[in-house]
Amino acid sequence: MKTYREENYLKAIYQLANHDKTRPVSPTDIANWLEVKPPTVLEKLAILVKKEYVTYNKFDGAKLTPKGNEVALNIVRRHRIWETYLYKQLKFSWTEVHEIAEQLEHINSDKLIDRIYDVIGNPDFDPHGDPIPNKQGKLPKSDRRPLSQSIKGCKCVVLGVSEHSEVFLNYLTELNISLNDKLIVEQINSYDDTLKLGNKTKEAILMSSKAAQQILVQCLKPNCTCK
Repeated sequence: MKTYREENYLKAIYQLANHDKTRPVSPTDIANWLEVKPPTVLEKLAILVKKEYVTYNKFDGAKLTPKGNEVALNIVRRHRIWETYLYKQLKFSWTEVHEIAEQLEHINSDKLIDRIYDVIGNPDFDPHGDPIPNKQGKLPKSDRRPLSQSIKGCKCVVLGVSEHSEVFLNYLTELNISLNDKLIVEQINSYDDTLKLGNKTKEAILMSSKAAQQILVQCLKPNCTCK
């Protein structure tokens, strides 16, 4: 029987490994991610090893076992379905849904999650553009890319973000940029790659390459030559 704290650890290892269950994750990275002290992480890893959810040694770090990876993907699935439900059905903003879903993801009812998933239309991606694993743990494919890889004149649609912090999402809201918005890359500064964008407001938007790197888009023009 796993606790919600153990679920948080498994999800953290999965996310820190960037979906690669063979990639080791250090206790320090886990501590920083969960905002706990390293000794606490070591104690919890010992429990997870005993339950056969992870393997761990001090030289390589922690890795999810097949059993642990299955649990982590299920938690990720629940979290992203809850985010989508909160966004689409209850009209929470994309800056609000993550924190609420962090609590709801621990409701362990496959029947409830399946019902919610049907209600929201069986989407492949959550409000931030993250892929929703199916019941078998398989992630949907996508040709989305960072906005920073655009060329001048590119017309694209916003499909998600890779930075989920409230500060960044509020920044996009201030720029009047949200999911499914269409953008035009009007200019790219040759010195620092700052982008000048056009959107539905028809007002010019200046955006650093750092910010553009966090916005995931898809070209609207077939056979576009963006990177």
